[in-house]
Amino acid sequence: MAWRLQLREYRAGGVRPVKMQWTPNKVTLLRVAVGFSAVCLFGRGAWANLAAVGLTVASIALDALDGHIARKKKMATPVGAQLDILGDRMIENLYFTYFAVVGMVSLWLPVLFFARGAATDFLRGLAMKAGHSGWGANAMLRTWWGRALVASRWSRGLYAAMKCLCFCYLGLELALTRGPVALLGTLAADVHVMIRVGAHVLTWMTAGFCLVRGLPVLVEGWKYLAGSVGPGRGSKSAPQVAM
Repeated sequence: MAWRLQLREYRAGGVRPVKMQWTPNKVTLLRVAVGFSAVCLFGRGAWANLAAVGLTVASIALDALDGHIARKKKMATPVGAQLDILGDRMIENLYFTYFAVVGMVSLWLPVLFFARGAATDFLRGLAMKAGHSGWGANAMLRTWWGRALVASRWSRGLYAAMKCLCFCYLGLELALTRGPVALLGTLAADVHVMIRVGAHVLTWMTAGFCLVRGLPVLVEGWKYLAGSVGPGRGSKSAPQVAM
């Protein structure tokens, strides 16, 4: 009875509905959901593949939107940065794993992305434990070339564009040329070879740029690994000397 009275008072008071405020973290979660929806549509028919390509573009656009909101509203936080990186890892591994499973890219491609992401995220975690996080004065990356490759807008924008182009290219190839319901039907062998060569060049260029962007983290993060391993080895050798 009490909750009914409260509900009536709320309705009678004419309280205005509260608008949901979009935060960078909410946009990141939406981006991951859109990416998962796109991959779920792949392989379910030509038109479903085209819809998946459209959702892929939307997912990459949301990646740019969450950064824009974080900068404009000054809502950037270390946790938000880690969540953004996690979203990137999930999207990358999700797409490349799917295209590897259906035989459109090499299986080594998702393995490479997973290994690179695991290594760089591990070193970032060690740096954050040591008090270095984000892109400010207390950032992990100290060299100008490291910040240029990892933190600059041109690098992040170029990498996002390459991933979007790569995923959309593979999705369009799937919709237009593969399977019995391909929109373009049977293609000549030389045309199909050209399309396949383009896919390989684009995917491995994206993988190469991914490795280049991870190189500064591996180089500058090595000192945090050495610092965390060193004391452990020293404390382990002390009892042996005593014995």
